Amino acid sequence: MRDKVTNARRWVVKIGSALLTADGRGLDQAAMARWVGQMVALREAGIELVLVSSGAVAAGMSRLGWSVRPSAIHELQAAAAVGQMGLVRAWESAFAEHGRHTAQVLLTHDDLSDRKRYLNARSTLRTLVELGAVPVINENDTVATDEIRFGDNDTLAALVANLVEADLLVILTDRDGMFDADPRHNPDAQLIFEARADDAALDAVAGGTGGALGRGGMQTKLRAARLAARSGASTVIVGGAIERVLGRLQEGERLGTLLTSECGLLAARKQWLAGHLQTRGTLTIDPGAVAALRDARKSLLPVGVRRVEGNFRRGEMVVCVDAEGREIARGLCNYSAVEAQKIIGQASDAIESLLGYVDEPELIHRDNLVLV
Repeated sequence: MRDKVTNARRWVVKIGSALLTADGRGLDQAAMARWVGQMVALREAGIELVLVSSGAVAAGMSRLGWSVRPSAIHELQAAAAVGQMGLVRAWESAFAEHGRHTAQVLLTHDDLSDRKRYLNARSTLRTLVELGAVPVINENDTVATDEIRFGDNDTLAALVANLVEADLLVILTDRDGMFDADPRHNPDAQLIFEARADDAALDAVAGGTGGALGRGGMQTKLRAARLAARSGASTVIVGGAIERVLGRLQEGERLGTLLTSECGLLAARKQWLAGHLQTRGTLTIDPGAVAALRDARKSLLPVGVRRVEGNFRRGEMVVCVDAEGREIARGLCNYSAVEAQKIIGQASDAIESLLGYVDEPELIHRDNLVLV
């Protein structure tokens, strides 16, 4: 099963507050430097990487001299605002030592629930990764409220894994992984090396809450693994203090707990698309496009579309039908109905001149399209 780790080419790495701040004593820059060295080695091995970093509130608490995490939202926001400055500067400096650029990305739940903002965030993150920069993502605690906060960065990391279509989510924590009993109270507790993320038996052993600094516990990590599994990604929950932990994982060593998805990344995405009942519009495509989709498994280009119906936004689900109205496929459209109307029947290289910009050369990418 560890081939799901060694074969993964796009990782999301999440590091918790307790690790980053040495249990509240301020940012542990020596530990951060060690993780950065490992992440740079992964990048040099051809692995695409996104970092989800906790620690803004904890770092702010340390700077402000607070020993107890506040419960008032305005105090949490203030601590995050103070701490985020040092957190990002520390990551930037550590990666700069290896000649690597970083990019700060702050997200709220609204950013990933609004389809347009979701797609914009995905495009930005993909571009950053392609440029060789390492996105450093955190929840935007400074403006988050009880209604829109993720609640913990484990959940945020799982949603980011879905956002960037990662193969693997690695959650670095202050424990070695998931155990079949609480190792703090049971000396016979055994580490669970591998399991299916949807295994109901895991719920009984995922008890416990977050520490004084963070909001997450093992329950949130299990929930995150299940969220990641919905898009086909596997998750490793592992001790961040283990020497060269990321490199050893990539080499196939059985560290931590590997929680796997029952289906592959693309299969999971196609399954989700096939089950998406709410569609917003219809594209009538010509015989050439029908053949390209059915026989060649290609993307849908604007040149193959004859007619646009409906009032859909970028990223919403549309149905593709042939000239007789028979459904051929459905998928997520890269352009709104208004934009699509202007570019149908045209070559992809004409999109920029017709719209004044270009998001994607395809109307629907094959990864976001499922045949019916």
